[in-house]
Amino acid sequence: MDAGLITKYFPEVTNQQQDQFNQLSELYNYWNQQINVISRKDMDSLYERHVLHSLGIAKVMSFLPGEHVLDVGTGGGFPGVPLAIMFPETDFHLVDSIGKKIKVVSEVASAVGLKNLKATHSRAEQIPGKFDFVVSRAVTQLKDFYPWVKGKFNKDSKNILTNGILYLKGGDLKQEIAESGLAVQQYFLKNYFEEEFFETKQVIYVKI
Repeated sequence: MDAGLITKYFPEVTNQQQDQFNQLSELYNYWNQQINVISRKDMDSLYERHVLHSLGIAKVMSFLPGEHVLDVGTGGGFPGVPLAIMFPETDFHLVDSIGKKIKVVSEVASAVGLKNLKATHSRAEQIPGKFDFVVSRAVTQLKDFYPWVKGKFNKDSKNILTNGILYLKGGDLKQEIAESGLAVQQYFLKNYFEEEFFETKQVIYVKI
């Protein structure tokens, strides 16, 4: 597992960020043995299949200082933890309905010194407050996901994309998008990353 994959595609990261990314390997190895949040076979590909995949969102959108981002169904902290490292002045709120996964997120975030990340054991619908963006990674079908978060957005947009959802998905999504009834923009990660894993991976943007 090599965090060099991150600097390959994000050469602008600082030494501190590089150090934080480097720490993720040991931390997730440790916590995954206590609480299984990443499939065992994926641990050897942590940086490609989890960290860099999460940062696909960073190729589409640079979050601004002071913006608020909600990560729904974060699991072990993806995409929220890598994004919080990449955008240290943006506030991230990671939620999951499974408490032991949120424990891992909290421990990892604390260990790497993330001051801009809050982790909550909750369902998305129960989270108060408004956000600029909602991020997630393949939690469920778009038509089911959208109702969870549709009332959670700030009205004023400051970024290059209007406030909305940035959703990591893979495969042929024509039917899923059609069934959702949502107008989306698709960003294909194979245009940003050369590894075979990203051949069918996308960021789906839904403007609210």
